[in-house]
Amino acid sequence: MKVAVVGGTGDFGLALVRRLAEAGDQVVVGSRDPERAQAKAGEAGASGGAANADAVRGVDLVVLAVKAEAALPTARELAEAIGETPVLSVASELRFERAGVHPTAEDRSVAERVQDLLRAPVSAGLHSLAAASLGGGRSEGDALVCGDDALAKDLALELAAKVVTGRALDAGPLACARALEGMTAVIVNLNRRYKGHAGVRIVGL
Repeated sequence: MKVAVVGGTGDFGLALVRRLAEAGDQVVVGSRDPERAQAKAGEAGASGGAANADAVRGVDLVVLAVKAEAALPTARELAEAIGETPVLSVASELRFERAGVHPTAEDRSVAERVQDLLRAPVSAGLHSLAAASLGGGRSEGDALVCGDDALAKDLALELAAKVVTGRALDAGPLACARALEGMTAVIVNLNRRYKGHAGVRIVGL
């Protein structure tokens, strides 16, 4: 599979690039800075690096791996370049307060709002994976993916299966991204409280 990772020079994006490159995928690192993208691509074993708009052209799947606050502006900026290429949104919008980390107060997930801006079908997933755990190898546990478009979701599930030790599981329609993104807050709170790298494993299936 040929994958563009937009935000591929950040901690999570670069860790994902490494795992996909190890799995044999053709990965293009996307960044606002094409020179930085090329340098990081070389470090991670990716096939190349480019400015975001160039990175997303001619691939099978675009992973939107920028920070949550940049997800909507980036999607809006790249809408024409992405066209109808399926997109996987991995961002979670969180509120950091003294009492702990909270999910967003928004009624709709980042992924749903990204879908509003694109012609391409959007799926959501990988919210239980942290850059720290993914950076050292395949992340322990399962990966959950949701979406409304069957092809986009299948591609996201195929990708997810390559970066976890467990299973890539279909968690339903895109509306469930609200729960998946909120789960990130729970995991961050667990990691802070217990000084670990928590993941998710679904039992009984």
